[in-house]
Amino acid sequence: MHDFYDKQLWLPTSKKEIDDLGWKDIDIIFFSGDAYVDHPAFGSAIIARIWQSMGFKVAIVPQPNWRDDLRDFKKLGCPRLFFAVSAGNMDSMVNHYTANKRLRSNDAYTPDNKSGFRPDYSVTVYTNILKNLYPSIPVIIGGIEASLRRLTHYDYWKNELMPSILVDSKADLLVYGMGEKAAREIALRIVEGEKTDMLANIPQTAYKTKNIPADENILYLNSYEECRNDRKKFAENFRLTEEESNAFSPRMIVEPVGDYNIVINPPYAAMTENEIDEVYDLQFTRMPHPRYKNKRIPAYEMIRHSVSIHRGCFGGCSFCTISAHQGKFITNRSETSILNEIAQITEMSDFKGYISDIGGPSANMYDMRGKNINICRKCRRASCLFPSVCSNLNNDHSKLTEIYKKIQSLPEIKKATIGSGIRYDLFMNEDGFFDKSCEKYFNQLVKHHVSGRLKVAPEHTSDKVLKAIRKPSFELFKMLKNEFDRINRDEKLNQQIMPYFISCLPHCTFDDMKKLSAETKSLHLKLEQVQAFTPTPMTLASAIYYTGIDPYTGKKVFTARTAEERKKQTEQFFSHSGRDKYTTDK
Repeated sequence: MHDFYDKQLWLPTSKKEIDDLGWKDIDIIFFSGDAYVDHPAFGSAIIARIWQSMGFKVAIVPQPNWRDDLRDFKKLGCPRLFFAVSAGNMDSMVNHYTANKRLRSNDAYTPDNKSGFRPDYSVTVYTNILKNLYPSIPVIIGGIEASLRRLTHYDYWKNELMPSILVDSKADLLVYGMGEKAAREIALRIVEGEKTDMLANIPQTAYKTKNIPADENILYLNSYEECRNDRKKFAENFRLTEEESNAFSPRMIVEPVGDYNIVINPPYAAMTENEIDEVYDLQFTRMPHPRYKNKRIPAYEMIRHSVSIHRGCFGGCSFCTISAHQGKFITNRSETSILNEIAQITEMSDFKGYISDIGGPSANMYDMRGKNINICRKCRRASCLFPSVCSNLNNDHSKLTEIYKKIQSLPEIKKATIGSGIRYDLFMNEDGFFDKSCEKYFNQLVKHHVSGRLKVAPEHTSDKVLKAIRKPSFELFKMLKNEFDRINRDEKLNQQIMPYFISCLPHCTFDDMKKLSAETKSLHLKLEQVQAFTPTPMTLASAIYYTGIDPYTGKKVFTARTAEERKKQTEQFFSHSGRDKYTTDK
């Protein structure tokens, strides 16, 4: 495996490292809110390695200091082409604050888990600094913070409706979603001499303009000002945007703000297997940069021996941002690419034979898509699983089961576990397993790939709440638990099922939480994986939280909004555990 201290293997992060490489100039300088971890689980590393693979000289400035004389923003000078900016793998506000808006005391993406190494609204802060220092150099923003704030959005931390991040950040171009294809095209066209105003037709990008694009197929939204004055207008915008983003071939979206328009170009088609393999086959060291010697980065430690096998999620949960960022169509890697990465992991000096996760946003959606693509072309459902599994969905688990078996059979592997959550409504309903492939998958999973605890996310026990968040009945979870317990008894395994629950969701009342507490107690469930709902941009649940209405029905919806209401609901998680106060604040 790579020598951790061979700086030739890393993208440079300082002037000295650039000088050591003999570079006279830099093509692209990437500012990131995360520490620089050269691993395919970190988006900044992926995009930077893509540009490097194209022949560009790329430098990364991780977690620059924005509170001093701005030397971190000046130390590398101007790039030849453009600056790139990302808040990192998390929205900076989710990273900084708990569901109760308390400042967190740690940051898993920072060396030694320290907090305070990135600003609130990192993308906006970094970009404004760069535009002030280097007004003539383009700034391209991307990552989850920019992606989910591309249109008018509700900001829970300010408790107000905010315009597109393009307005406050003053960025020249925004890349949304998984941005590999857009990143390639942007770099190619800028190096060919195109200015940013000439890049308006690049898919999966957004920009601010006074002009309306010459395109007949446009979805026009209510303006930012209309949404601020009328919450129903914002609810309508959300519904239209979600429906459009779930379409097989989305239209261009235009949203006015002041004298400008925010233009959202349609996304690229989902990556092919070959395209995503090319991304994961790039030459990552899979380790933190040597500048972090003798320091630990918790987020890296969690994923260092894990493998992501697919992207996207068609679950459509109302509180989740995955489909808004990664899309609902699954892009999977080839078996060869997955096994090659496993082989790289086994060569790591600290590898002891255990793969911590073979997963994705939902661990068991690998290679799943519509049987008849023409039906998918006409569909705008937010979820392929709710209110029931789509009859056109191929939910055969055979390929995934075979990948598990092949990894398990490798001589270097003692155990490969599934750390990502699974969607149990993908392989069973109230009548049992859908077919033999589903039954074999679950048996393989429970017998061989549970670390001791199997993660699942029923989210709640109330059917009223579950219906609102597009999740199956809690009765299905009970069936899953019974089957899980049966296999453990038969195989003499000592394993637990680890359910994840959320309080304060739309439609959830205090009585619903009291019933959740009683029901989970009757099932002898330990409520360790729990949290209060946090409204984040571009989710249905957040739109309901802000507007008080369901964008799809126009009906009023109760949501716990005051600190006291939220505290009372969340305390119910611990009402049968001997704990009187709500002390878990995630």
